[in-house]
Amino acid sequence: MAESSEDYGNYSYEYYLEYGDLEDIKVEHKQKETMHIISVVIYIISFVLGLIGNGTVIWVTAFKSKKTVNSVWLLNLAMADFVFVLFLPFYIDYILRDFHWDFGVAMCKINSFVSVMNMYASVLFLTVLSIDRYVSLVHLNWSQRYRTVERAWVVCSCIWAVAGALSCPALIFRDTMRLHDKVVCFNNFHAQDGHTAAMRHIIIVAIRTTVGFLLPFTAICVTGILLTVKVNQSGGAVRLSSFSKTVTAVILAFFLCWAPFHTFSLMELSIHSSLYLHNILKAGFPLATSLGFFNSCINPLLYMLLGKKVRHILKRACLDITKSSLRELSQSVSATEVESVPGLHRDSVPEEPVESSAL
Repeated sequence: MAESSEDYGNYSYEYYLEYGDLEDIKVEHKQKETMHIISVVIYIISFVLGLIGNGTVIWVTAFKSKKTVNSVWLLNLAMADFVFVLFLPFYIDYILRDFHWDFGVAMCKINSFVSVMNMYASVLFLTVLSIDRYVSLVHLNWSQRYRTVERAWVVCSCIWAVAGALSCPALIFRDTMRLHDKVVCFNNFHAQDGHTAAMRHIIIVAIRTTVGFLLPFTAICVTGILLTVKVNQSGGAVRLSSFSKTVTAVILAFFLCWAPFHTFSLMELSIHSSLYLHNILKAGFPLATSLGFFNSCINPLLYMLLGKKVRHILKRACLDITKSSLRELSQSVSATEVESVPGLHRDSVPEEPVESSAL
C-alpha cells in the first residue's frame, strides 16, 4: 500500500525517531549530525565489546566450565546477545547512509525481528535466573530434586519459542518504502484508516512494555525482596554467592538500559492524539534505543568482573595460550639456529635419551 509521509507519521512515530527523518521537518544540521555520531559510536562499541565478550562467555560456558543449571542460563543469555550484535552493522550502515536502507525488505524484517527477540529473550532469561536463584537458595530440597540441567534446557527452549512468537509482529509489519530520495525501514500496519493503524501500534507497544518489562520487573523485584527477607531472617545461614551477586548486577544493568526505551515507547503513543511531546521524543528516543542496544555488551563484562569462576577460567586459558605460544616460538627459534650452523641439519641432531622424558 502506497503511503504518504504524513499518513506514516500519524501512526508510526517510533520508527521515525529510531530510523530517521520521515517528514520534511526543519532541524538544525549540527544537532542532527551530533545525534548520528553518538548513535554510531554507541553501536560500534556495542558491536566490538558484545562480539568479543559474548563470544568469550559462550566459549567458557559451553566448552570450559562444568555443565550446571547456572551455566545453561548464562550460555543462552550470551547467545541471545551474540546473535543480536551480529546484526548491529546493519544499524551502523543505516545511520552512516543518513537513514537509507539498502538491504531489501527481507533484511529489514529479519533485522528488526532479531533485535526484538533479543530484548524478549534477555528479559525472560533474567527473570528465570532471578526465580531460580531464589528457589536454589531458599527451597533446597525441592531444587536438589527437580533442578537439573536437562530441565533447564527445556525451560530455555520454551523461552526461545515465546520470544520468537512475541517478535513475529516485526516479520509481519516491518516494510520498506521509498521516501524522497531514500528507502526507509519502518512499521507498515497495512491499515486503510489511521484509527486501525494506531490501535495496532498501541497493542504492540502495550504487549512489548508489559511482557518485556513490567511483568519481569515485578517478578524479579518480588523474588529479590523475598530473598533479602530470607537472608536477614536466617542470620547468615543463607549466603549470597558470587554468582548471585553477578545475577543482581546483570538484572540492574538490563533494567537501567531498557527503562528509558520503554518509557519513550509509552510517551510515543501520545502522538496519536497530540504532538505535544514531539521535541522530547525526537531528542530522547534515538539515545534511549542505543542505550537499550548497549546492554548486549554489558552482560559479559559483568561476568568477567564479578564472576570468580569465569575470571579463573579465563586466566587459566590465557596462561595456557601464552605457554603454548612461547613453546612454539622457542621451537621455531631452535630450528632456525640449527639450520644456520653449516654442516648441521635437523636430521643430524641426536635424539634425547628416553629417560629424560620422565623428568
